[in-house]
Amino acid sequence: MSIKEKNIAIFAENGYEELELWYPYYRMIEEGATVVLIGSGTSNKYVGKKGSYPVVVDKSINEVDSKDFDALIIPGGWAPDNLRRHQKIIDFTKEMFEQNKPVAAICHAGSLLVSADVLKGKTATCFMAIKDDMINAGINYVDEAVVVDGNLVTSRTPQDLPDFCKGIIKLLI
Repeated sequence: MSIKEKNIAIFAENGYEELELWYPYYRMIEEGATVVLIGSGTSNKYVGKKGSYPVVVDKSINEVDSKDFDALIIPGGWAPDNLRRHQKIIDFTKEMFEQNKPVAAICHAGSLLVSADVLKGKTATCFMAIKDDMINAGINYVDEAVVVDGNLVTSRTPQDLPDFCKGIIKLLI
């Protein structure tokens, strides 16, 4: 079994955590998926948190429809705080949840999920700096490398990336 013929969206925005975007990007391609990098529409090129590995997006949020994707991956870093300022990004995220498609958030990416109002009753994890925000949004917080609850996949830090990607792939097979 594989994830060939699956279309995966990955959000990109200034301040993204480099490993949390590129590791899943290449891991999903390695498994045969088509990966589309989607930006907020403010630019076609975004710079990572450390200023390295700039990413040129394939599409803007204005050019995509959630119905065309099988999963969404949201990298952490400071990007989620920038992403959540765009209503179309929030709407796309919420639509993916409503369509019961895998939504994967690592590190600070949970802050976008808070804005999308999709966390009530879920069990999840995140980077400790946003733990209170996630709890206040309704999650049952656990401190584990990866937590899969229904269509939600969450992880804490770049060190969790192998488990994070395994959780995503398992939901897509």
